[in-house]
Amino acid sequence: MRYGVRMRVATVAGIVGTLLAVGLLIVPRGGSLGPGVLHPAAAAAERFHRPPGMSKIKHVVIIVKENRTFDNYFGTFPGAVGTTTGVIHTGQTVTLGHTPDRTPHDIDHSFQAAVKAINGGLMNQFDLIAGGNVNGELLAYTQLTERDIPNYFAYARAFVLADAMFSSLTGPSFPNHLYTVGAQSGGAINNPRNSGNKWGCDADEGADVQVMDEEGVKSFASPCFDFETLADRLEAKRHSWRYYAPQQGQPGYIWSALDAIAHIRLTELWTQHVVPDTQFEQDALNGDLPAVSWVVTGAGSEHPPSSSCVGENWTVRQVNAIMRGPLWKSTVVFVTWDDFGGFYDHVPPPKVDNFGFGPRVPLLIISPYVHPGFISHTVYEFSSLLRFVETRFRLAPLTARDSTASDLLDSFDFTQRPLDPLMLQERNCAARPAGAPVPPMMH
Repeated sequence: MRYGVRMRVATVAGIVGTLLAVGLLIVPRGGSLGPGVLHPAAAAAERFHRPPGMSKIKHVVIIVKENRTFDNYFGTFPGAVGTTTGVIHTGQTVTLGHTPDRTPHDIDHSFQAAVKAINGGLMNQFDLIAGGNVNGELLAYTQLTERDIPNYFAYARAFVLADAMFSSLTGPSFPNHLYTVGAQSGGAINNPRNSGNKWGCDADEGADVQVMDEEGVKSFASPCFDFETLADRLEAKRHSWRYYAPQQGQPGYIWSALDAIAHIRLTELWTQHVVPDTQFEQDALNGDLPAVSWVVTGAGSEHPPSSSCVGENWTVRQVNAIMRGPLWKSTVVFVTWDDFGGFYDHVPPPKVDNFGFGPRVPLLIISPYVHPGFISHTVYEFSSLLRFVETRFRLAPLTARDSTASDLLDSFDFTQRPLDPLMLQERNCAARPAGAPVPPMMH
């Protein structure tokens, strides 16, 4: 079953119903997914309620890929809230075209571009952002299907697909990656400038990043912050952690989020805990994973114009390594994408503060203890990943975001018979280079 115009009405009703039903995150105003306020029930929720059996999870793996919306990847997934059509700025409804494996160019996904595309919740100006519609191609209004990413569809069918997962911030990679470690971005709303492809405390002299305060006033600051992260919470309680990422000078180093946290980047915590992304497979096979792992990569990131096929193969290798190793029965893997990448999504993001949410992004939850073949309609964001870890390891929240975020537990049954591994085969991608340079203004 594919979803067209009729699904958009169901989408809004379904997501609003989910928000009200779970009593978390948003009380919509005017019966829509427009501006909202934090629900007081969320703040009063018990922090450390753990369902029976959650302690079976000893290892949490957070894999962060790049720049895709839910509709761009899973808009055709049966049973999910997706669509195969979109609305452009003229009000015309267009059929979503096919996203090539390697796109001809990137699409602007800055804070300003995201605000323009969302257009107050109308979701109808993706064609007006830079790269969204070059010479009538409407690249922003395209999507992939199961034929293009069959292994991602296989994971979704066997484990959990979340169709109400939103990027934490209305904008690009740098601030959203910071949310995956800190439930905030330090106020950053865009990617650093003049940084020498080093997004953090080792950026070139003169580098800066646009920031915004809670009143919406914008300015520029150093891309080196010093707020507390989930890594600090884990360190304080002596729980092990590693951040697997490309090294300085390698493609993808810009997505190594802890580079922007001074007390980690400029101390022994960096050399002790931030390791090459290429190390993850062997660590998983050897049963040497820490309690919490973050994993980002370069050529396999799926960041346009790079190949989705190559990126999916990279993900399969990481997950296969976990499933082949001795830790499968004690692990949960979250595979998500950091921002919308300029691609269309039809669900208006709830507004929880001046920073977010941004458009929906895919989330796959892979574990022996998830409900098999389940589609979660619960509203999640990157802070939900932190909330899950905090709940499992009894850690205090970092910000209002992770304190009130959904904890993802609706997708789990820790008392069930553990699901078997799903070993998948890598595909034969087109014979082209594995990666391509990404225009520096986009990322």
